[in-house]
Amino acid sequence: MTTDLPLIAITLGDVAGIGPEVVVKALASPDVWTTCRPLVIGDARALTEARLGIPIPPLCVVTQPDAATFDAGTLTLLDLRNLDPAAAPVGQISTEAGRAAVEYVLKATELAMAGVVDAVATAPLNKEAMHRAGFDYIGHTEILADVTHTPRCTTMLATPGLRVTHVTRHIPFRSIAEHLTVAGVLDTIVITHAGMQTLGFPRPRLAVAGLNPHNGDNGLLGREELDIIAPAVAAAQTQGIDARGPIPADSVFFQALRGDYDVVVCMYHDQGHIAVKTHGFEQSITITLGLPLIRTSADHGTAFDIAGRGIAHPDSMRAAILEAAAMATRVKATATGATD
Repeated sequence: MTTDLPLIAITLGDVAGIGPEVVVKALASPDVWTTCRPLVIGDARALTEARLGIPIPPLCVVTQPDAATFDAGTLTLLDLRNLDPAAAPVGQISTEAGRAAVEYVLKATELAMAGVVDAVATAPLNKEAMHRAGFDYIGHTEILADVTHTPRCTTMLATPGLRVTHVTRHIPFRSIAEHLTVAGVLDTIVITHAGMQTLGFPRPRLAVAGLNPHNGDNGLLGREELDIIAPAVAAAQTQGIDARGPIPADSVFFQALRGDYDVVVCMYHDQGHIAVKTHGFEQSITITLGLPLIRTSADHGTAFDIAGRGIAHPDSMRAAILEAAAMATRVKATATGATD
């Protein structure tokens, strides 16, 4: 395989869930092999047909990335040997699987920050298992922000035809309004704008959603649109960013799907997640913007209820790997001055 293709670190996620299954299935897609060199990070002992419910391809087990050959049809695994499968029963929350899943992410991040791999694509981890293992993070984004010392990043969900980012994420619904500030909304707009450029949109069009019903009805139903969101949009426009809003949330996604905008900046987690997952759940992926590395992820959970049965859909994991490869290729082209 040509070494010109980007090297993508792919974490197995929580091995008690469907992460290993969707990774193996995604790597069976020929288009993955024509766009990148996939390096799976995990534990070889967790990759058995009995655990995943599907046949396992030949393994090329390495202890260093430079020992990999990346032959199509062979799963190249950087084996951390950090998990006894007997301590992580399939379909059950376990401390050992939670610990191992975080260690896969930490290793992938280390390789990305050192320039050994060009991007990271992650399979799902389980928050409760991770917490049992002593990692007090909400998810991948918080792990990556912490270990890369990134003060501010944002999550993008993307599915064909619709992309969204979020000003607030994992907080109680009743706390959303008090967490909105002009600086926070503006920061998300700026990060989203830069991230969209990395995704291949040189002049992205951003729609910024309102928070309250009917955009607050000029203050009758809340003043967040007047006092926070509109000033942030105006400040972004002075920086040359094509941002519009606030736009009522009950119509902004329709407008984006119609082609009026390239991305919607949402005020809270479910505002964006519901729209993307309703429009195209199986192909949706997560992209973390604002990090000093490229990171994409399958946009679903560990699905313990179907783990080990061989019926999980790999579309989201495959899309995450392909997007990571595409982003890495664009970054390389920009760095070398190459053009499309």
